[in-house]
Amino acid sequence: MGKHALLAASSSKRWLNCTPSAVLESLFEEEESVYAKEGSAAHALGEYLIRRYLEEPATRPVTEFDSNEMDAYVGEYAAYVTEQVERTRKTCKDAVVLVEQHLDYSQYAPFGFGTGDLVIVADSCVSVIDLKYGKGVPVSAEWNSQMMLYGLGALHLFEMLYDIDTVKMTIFQPRLESVSTWQISAPELKSWAEEVLKPKAALAYEGKGEYVSGDWCRFCKAGIQCRARTNSFLKLAQMEFQEPALLSEEEIERVLSVADNLKKWAEEVYAFATREAIEHQKIWNGFKLVEGRSNRKYTDEDAVAEAAKEAGYTDIFQCTLLGITEMEKLMGKKTFLTILGKYLYKPKGKVTLVPVSDKREAINQTTAEADFKEEI
Repeated sequence: MGKHALLAASSSKRWLNCTPSAVLESLFEEEESVYAKEGSAAHALGEYLIRRYLEEPATRPVTEFDSNEMDAYVGEYAAYVTEQVERTRKTCKDAVVLVEQHLDYSQYAPFGFGTGDLVIVADSCVSVIDLKYGKGVPVSAEWNSQMMLYGLGALHLFEMLYDIDTVKMTIFQPRLESVSTWQISAPELKSWAEEVLKPKAALAYEGKGEYVSGDWCRFCKAGIQCRARTNSFLKLAQMEFQEPALLSEEEIERVLSVADNLKKWAEEVYAFATREAIEHQKIWNGFKLVEGRSNRKYTDEDAVAEAAKEAGYTDIFQCTLLGITEMEKLMGKKTFLTILGKYLYKPKGKVTLVPVSDKREAINQTTAEADFKEEI
């Protein structure tokens, strides 16, 4: 099946909700974005750090993404893993720790497999930890299909040797300071696999079922050209272009619930059309390629400074204080708080309307109007 399984764990949310998407995606070429490459580099560094801690043979990876920032963030992940391993070994001295472990869940999804960043097996519990280096949005481990597939793979690997009754899953996102942990009983996980996963995986592998659009469409290779996704957004766009007073409350709520995805979809379509025009000379009726606006730049800053000084201008440099994030990285979190903690404050954020699923606490609506007027 190649490097990636057709029914990959990482794309499981998509093919579980839109079963024909897995086969449809296979028609498109594999393109690795710069973000994916950066994530791979972070995982390689994490693997190296953990193997070194476990005293296993390892060579430090060298990539174009090497930086102090990545060292710090991946170091946090390695420290977390180390803590979990040490804690486990206090109660189970012969705990098994596996790094970048191949996990097979093909008994539920045809030819399905994935790679667990870290697997810990101790007596009655198997734990799977997944590093996510992106800084988009926090991802919850609760009922997370990718983690559940990894859990099934770990169960398949060890349940004949251990009496496992609990599967624990953790998603570690250092750049968002987010750690989400959730656990489920082994019988309940297997029940989900039989009742939900297995029938949908069978449809997905055959490319059958109905196309269903949702937030899982964003990273689908076919997402830009998918008719089901396009139709859903076009219907919403028609509502969005009406006067708000003509929409019912239910319609407004529906637009609000997908407005962000609608905007992203439009940007994706625009980027796709631009790429086709540039790379394949595609002519789109009513559109043309032009050179974008740009700002003037110095060809040689040292020469500019010298010329300005010779002309009698001396006040030509700016000196600014490092921002909080850069200063914290320079000093380290603990030292930063010790030295500068008393000088920090956090102003009120802009009043924003968000879905109820957002983890931020709701503000008092009676004061929201006053806060909003202050901002504008």
